[in-house]
Amino acid sequence: MNVNHEEEVHEHDRGLSYDLPLLARRRMVRLLAGVSLVPLVGCTSEEKSTASSSPSPSSPSSASSPVQCETIPEETEGPFPGDGSNGVDVLRESGVVRSDVTKSFGESAGGRAEGVPLTITLTVVDAASGCGTPKKGAAVYIWQCDREGRYSLYNDGVTDENYLRGVQEADDKGQVTFQSIFPGCYPGRWPHVHFEVYGSLADATAARSITNTSQLALPKDVSDRVYATDGYSESVRNLSELSLESDGVFSDGYNQQLATVTGSVEQGYTATLTVPV
Repeated sequence: MNVNHEEEVHEHDRGLSYDLPLLARRRMVRLLAGVSLVPLVGCTSEEKSTASSSPSPSSPSSASSPVQCETIPEETEGPFPGDGSNGVDVLRESGVVRSDVTKSFGESAGGRAEGVPLTITLTVVDAASGCGTPKKGAAVYIWQCDREGRYSLYNDGVTDENYLRGVQEADDKGQVTFQSIFPGCYPGRWPHVHFEVYGSLADATAARSITNTSQLALPKDVSDRVYATDGYSESVRNLSELSLESDGVFSDGYNQQLATVTGSVEQGYTATLTVPV
């Protein structure tokens, strides 16, 4: 699906008129399949209370009172998931199971996403156990925009690319790790990374039985430092017009999705997040 520049902004930020119907349909499918519903709020731990490399913007509505363990908040997949629910399906392609998502894979794609390096580590845990049991064998699919704010497979200039998309199977600690780049900030959305959790690698590569869909938020101070580097000029202006409280996804609470980020522009950054499911 190709979009021109004006349409691209509209597609990225369709908000309630587009994203919520997709989410509602997905929730209904799970309900009809007999999946037990648990409270759709996140997991707060002592680590999460200091999760960002900078303090979270203060706001009475930014987060609810901490609780011991709750599932990761359910969020919209957005218009560019690449999981077969909105056009193309990258999950069934050979090569999608990988840790380095900076390059495209396959015979017809050879591009690389440029930008400040970002390692993403998600730890998937069982919420019912009090967040104490790793979900070994679960699988996570991540996708994000590139430095210019474009999504591979969908946006003009990168429809033939599939970079910044990949699947990993959780290890004994429930962890998956991806080598990526720091995403750009496009109009209307806070810097973020999308992810879907599956019960197994077989489910992920068959694009079936998603258990959770959510998004990881990146802290403002780190984003500001990254966006001061070459190639991120548009992100500077876009981020200046946003806050976590005004973002259409994170405005109802983000403390359980705000990643812990360490590192530097010179050496690259590492973002970590616990994902209770």
